[in-house]
Amino acid sequence: MTSISTYPPGTVDPDRWPDVAVAAGSPGRAAVASAVFGAAVVRLPLRVRVPDGSLHGAGGPGTPVMRIHRPREFFRRIGASGLIGFGESYMAGEWDSPDLTALLTVFAAHAAELVPPRLQRLRRLAVRRQPPDDLQTVAGARRNIGRHYDLSNELFALFLDETMTYSSAIFGTGADGAPVASDLAEAQRRKIDRLLDRAGVGPGCRVLEVGTGWGELAIRAARRGATVRSVTISREQQAFAARRVAEAGLAGRVRVELRDYRDVDGRFDAICSAEMLEAVGERYWDTYFAALDRHLTPGGRIGLQTITMAHDRMLATRHTYTWIQKYIFPGGLLPSVTAIQDSLARTRLRITGREDFGAHYAETLRIWRERFGAQAAEVARLGFDEVFTRMWNFYLCYSEAGFRAGYLDVSQLTLARP
Repeated sequence: MTSISTYPPGTVDPDRWPDVAVAAGSPGRAAVASAVFGAAVVRLPLRVRVPDGSLHGAGGPGTPVMRIHRPREFFRRIGASGLIGFGESYMAGEWDSPDLTALLTVFAAHAAELVPPRLQRLRRLAVRRQPPDDLQTVAGARRNIGRHYDLSNELFALFLDETMTYSSAIFGTGADGAPVASDLAEAQRRKIDRLLDRAGVGPGCRVLEVGTGWGELAIRAARRGATVRSVTISREQQAFAARRVAEAGLAGRVRVELRDYRDVDGRFDAICSAEMLEAVGERYWDTYFAALDRHLTPGGRIGLQTITMAHDRMLATRHTYTWIQKYIFPGGLLPSVTAIQDSLARTRLRITGREDFGAHYAETLRIWRERFGAQAAEVARLGFDEVFTRMWNFYLCYSEAGFRAGYLDVSQLTLARP
């Protein structure tokens, strides 16, 4: 699987994408990567096509196909950077797939089998640690959040629905319990309403929202008769949400502040936070939950939505620097429900209600992915190059695959003081 292709290399701006422009890595590590990859794919239900036309893998007709155009660069990247190199190689156009989500779903479903056990024991020697600059200190969190959420409100508007909600929706379900594709905006409002119900948001309720997004939850809470204080550290989101609140005629009920959750004061009858915990960073989980506990009035409730992973997977990967952390969500880590419970044990809060709906996130991501793919010309018009487009597509497919394979889940939790 190491034959060399004459496939013409793509154009990558080395100033903007320094680690994508050059396939660094030694021939020796590339040879090891090739051997490990080859041994893994012969057991997987997929096919890998290399430039000489040969196919590898245990898959048959109808199974996902991975087309490696430039094997030398592909294996150099994997040898040097593991899964980060795998993603960077896709960004550089060194490989692709007609159905990237299906391909990545196979890899996610068989993640534990990709590296032989004897090599897994060497994991700590091979993987990179998160850069110190990515730590979610107050200053670090502002910097990290800007690298994603402040890219462009117009970019997010290209693939989100009219509510501008950037977290899992909750769709209706069929007889088998699977999500039924329907209007995304309706499904997002359903999700928000369930979270507000968990927190007991109603007339006269004082609500704290940690992580504003683009303002839909704050607006829906205010329309229930609540007063809302919403905090975010994204300047783009704060300006956008404040404008939406004013246009909805709710400026007297909603205040959107550019403020870190660690700098909030006051007490609230209800607290809501949708997919904010993932960005907090493991070192600060205790700080985050202590803040929620401190700000909740006696008898109050918290509605929390978060992406989760199994506890053993979290423990195995918690110190690994991943492609997602490098390019999409710097400084973050997905918690397990067990880790959340462990952190809550150091507060007065406990989980009193829980709903898991990972299949709904897969459906949400499918819709986002298809909408983003249909807007390639608009993405380019906004100034984002082809490498960015491939990166974002990989991110959406990679995330969808994680939920389809069951590697990831998402939960709504009710937190209260029993």
